[in-house]
Amino acid sequence: MAAIDLSIFDLFKIGPGPSSSHTIGPMKAGCDFLRLVRELPPETLDAATRIEIVLYGSLSATGRGHGTDRAVVAGLLGQVPEHCAPAFLDELARSPHTRRALDLGSKILEISTGDVAFGPLEHDFPHNNALAIRLLGPEESAAPLAERIYFSIGGGFVQYAGQPAPTRREPVHPYATMADIKRLVAEHDIGLHKLMLENEMAVTGAGQAAILAGLDAVLGAMDAAVAAGLATEGVLPGPLGLSRKAKRLLERSSRSQRQPHDSALTRLIAFAFAAAEENAAGHVIVTAPTCGAAGIIPAVARFMRTYLELAEHSIREGLLAAAAVGFLAKHNATIAGAEGGCQAEIGVASAMAAAMLAHGMGYGVRVMENAAETALEHHLGMTCDPVGGYVQIPCIERNAMGAVKAYAAYLIASDEMLAHHKVGLDQAIEAMQATGRDMNCKYKETAQGGLAVSVIAC
Repeated sequence: MAAIDLSIFDLFKIGPGPSSSHTIGPMKAGCDFLRLVRELPPETLDAATRIEIVLYGSLSATGRGHGTDRAVVAGLLGQVPEHCAPAFLDELARSPHTRRALDLGSKILEISTGDVAFGPLEHDFPHNNALAIRLLGPEESAAPLAERIYFSIGGGFVQYAGQPAPTRREPVHPYATMADIKRLVAEHDIGLHKLMLENEMAVTGAGQAAILAGLDAVLGAMDAAVAAGLATEGVLPGPLGLSRKAKRLLERSSRSQRQPHDSALTRLIAFAFAAAEENAAGHVIVTAPTCGAAGIIPAVARFMRTYLELAEHSIREGLLAAAAVGFLAKHNATIAGAEGGCQAEIGVASAMAAAMLAHGMGYGVRVMENAAETALEHHLGMTCDPVGGYVQIPCIERNAMGAVKAYAAYLIASDEMLAHHKVGLDQAIEAMQATGRDMNCKYKETAQGGLAVSVIAC
């Protein structure tokens, strides 16, 4: 099995919500296509008349609610996820038929979100989240002047058909499974955070100081999302009329109003609500591992910082352990709701957060694995059924439940006899992959089953 050679910053991406596969991925696809056409010969561009964008599968089914149309157009207009202001996306949403100049270099076309076509849910592409972008000439029936079929594969990762395999440096500690990690940690007498840091340096060529600064930036962006959510009231965008709850939950967590154990749990829940509500509003969050699950790790990180009073370096090292779990899930299964259901988003995020807690609290790799496995095991089979196609119901509350399960999984793992734990993380990930394959497509981010149907029917 090929070794994992991803960068930590491939997994933790700063960008706008509400869905990594529906917003960050398509925006990156738009950016890539813009680069492609700007490299075309001037005579080819002279013949160009318009851009065609077609969404397929889950991108088509819930693209309006998730903002896929404005995300891909924003990418074509030169916006990149980590620097795209939410106000820019809001303006695209408010004026879907306003045509904007699309600068291709030697040719300027016009484009609007109204140009995006929503294609069939069933298709023959190898990934459910597919979109086609084409540069067309005056003869609509002729072959496109340029064309790419993109696949948004979850967590903001995007690939296109025929894309050459990326060239990366080899990790210094190659692994593909949790069993590999445990072997390497034992053989080299090395902490998991150190293993991950050395691999990141080897794969990317970056220095340790730059990587640590990047991790601090990720944790800072996560905490900023929590802070913004805790300070904001009102109704989230979209037709559901869903009121924000994070600020009220935090206020009610006061020790003068609740028992200490209730207060701590309510704070953790409020932190998760806060970041998830910011994601639902289309504001800046961090994929962890996706936008739809972007409230869990930030909530646990703030809980570790404020309630458990852990040093910042312990939280950072815990984030490296979380990345290891996220890599394993992506490499051996999926982190995309469109492929594996919500178990692949909330479930994996909860497992990552449980690992972060265990490692940050100073436990070894076996306890970290058990915590992650327990959290993932108790999300197996969870469907992805967003009401109305919006990342609001049940997504926001699922972030809170995922954070609570992460903490419960950590408590169980830290107090049990290691020999008594029967299920390994590799086995849980394998089960998640098999469950996702068997899951009916209407329960995988298409808003065609589960709560998405029963709530509207009510």
